Amino acid sequence: MLSERHTPDSIILPALPYSQSALQPVISANTLGFHYGKHHRAYVDNLNKLIAGTAFADMPLETIIGATAGKPEHVGIFNNAAQTWNHTFYWNSMRPKGGGEPPETLKRKMESSFGGVEACKKELAKVAIAEFASGWTWLVQDGEKLRIVKTANADTPLTQAFKPLLTIDVWEHAYYLDYQNRRGDYVNALIDKLANWQFAAENLELA
Repeated sequence: MLSERHTPDSIILPALPYSQSALQPVISANTLGFHYGKHHRAYVDNLNKLIAGTAFADMPLETIIGATAGKPEHVGIFNNAAQTWNHTFYWNSMRPKGGGEPPETLKRKMESSFGGVEACKKELAKVAIAEFASGWTWLVQDGEKLRIVKTANADTPLTQAFKPLLTIDVWEHAYYLDYQNRRGDYVNALIDKLANWQFAAENLELA
């Protein structure tokens, strides 16, 4: 996956791993332009303002997230750092002409954890659609098993004992221009046509 590049005084927004029109018709270039160019960029810009002149300015992004998680005095830094990381992970969780069958290593894990690939996909969709407010739905590795977990707002599995494999953004700005209130249509289309199972398999830690 592409990571936010770091210089001694800034976190730099990475380029998208595809063109802004590459995910059409599931996600329009208009949505991707606003989501990446406005929302994601704003998190990066706000984070750099918040960490300027502090001890966090010299830290990699994941270190900043770990150092600020659960600390009310650093909630602004955490929110912007986590959202910066979450969004980069989300872009890489999708690819043009995605979906389909996962690589064999991931498929075996899905089968042992959920009873099958389709059962895993259905549980991923179910949890993403049911998320009440803004947040994220994740396919994660928990030891030898896979799990579906959700996090609210900017929260991320990085602060928990899970290895994130793939995520779906269920903040309204991720889909509202294309789907309005039809979150289920967005979620199912993403899983069926865009899910980057190769990326998820690459994140899998094999014993």
